[in-house]
Amino acid sequence: MLVLILVMVFGVSVLLTWHLSRPDAGLRILDQPNHRSLHQQPTPRTGGLAILAAGLLGNALRLQFATASTFPIAYLLSGLLPLVLISWLDDRHGIAARWRMAVHLGAAASLLATYVPLINRLEFGELLLALLALLFVTWMVNLYNFMDGMDGFAGGMAVMGFTTLAWLGQADTGFAAFCLIVAAASAGFLVWNFPPARIFLGDTGSTTLGFLAAACSLWGSVTGLFPFWVALLVFSPFSVDATVTLLRRLWKGERIWEAHRSHYYQRLVLLGWGHRRTVLAEYGLMLSCAASALLAVHLPGTGQASLALGWLLIYGGLMWGVGRLERRHATVAAP
Repeated sequence: MLVLILVMVFGVSVLLTWHLSRPDAGLRILDQPNHRSLHQQPTPRTGGLAILAAGLLGNALRLQFATASTFPIAYLLSGLLPLVLISWLDDRHGIAARWRMAVHLGAAASLLATYVPLINRLEFGELLLALLALLFVTWMVNLYNFMDGMDGFAGGMAVMGFTTLAWLGQADTGFAAFCLIVAAASAGFLVWNFPPARIFLGDTGSTTLGFLAAACSLWGSVTGLFPFWVALLVFSPFSVDATVTLLRRLWKGERIWEAHRSHYYQRLVLLGWGHRRTVLAEYGLMLSCAASALLAVHLPGTGQASLALGWLLIYGGLMWGVGRLERRHATVAAP
């Protein structure tokens, strides 16, 4: 039954994304290129609606046949729906950052309510963990939005990331099915978003995927399906780039709330790699992280620590490599 639901979710997502990419689509919102964009032509940015609709339909059907599960669909919706609404309004009209951030924090708080006891009963250590989890969810919502700037990138991360979480959490069939449904809906969108993209996610889609990535990472770790750091490894192609870029811009005194083109993937595109070559390289990185995550859960503590250290070194080497390419390119381009 789950296989049929996944096929249906994929098909619905493909058809809805195709419809939303058409010039006569009723919900059409165009992303106009500017000097900070990587795309050259006005492109619809409503693809997230297709993922959301297909995912909700898939989960509604799944719940008709579901066995007992600890996965909190109702709590997810309580945080997701306000997030979708504010993101849609931002896509359409533009919403001040402070209001968006307030909704992001509210969505994160509603998610934590699924497993954190009442605040006045928490010890200091537990309260600190709850605050860190709140920041983690809020950051994931925003970093997914930051990283949605290249054809096929965010959709590919969702397909590989949620599929990997499903495999890691297969002991809970409800959790695994939910992750696979998100992956199938994202795959349908990716059909039309792979370079050259005919449609983008928009804030509605990117914040939704970021919220769900954080939710599934936390819920899987809290219920003992996998260690939290393993979920971080799965989505590290996004989180490392976004976090390091943010810290670098803070160090330089730049206005971090303004759009820019200084993420590592953007720098590769600007170096002449183009969308397709860059995103295929990123897919290779995602697959490597996914394989390492699947390996990590079978390793002892020392093995996991060694694997984590290895990936820190790999990311350090990759970032150094991008900088080296830029220096070589500048030398060649100099008169």
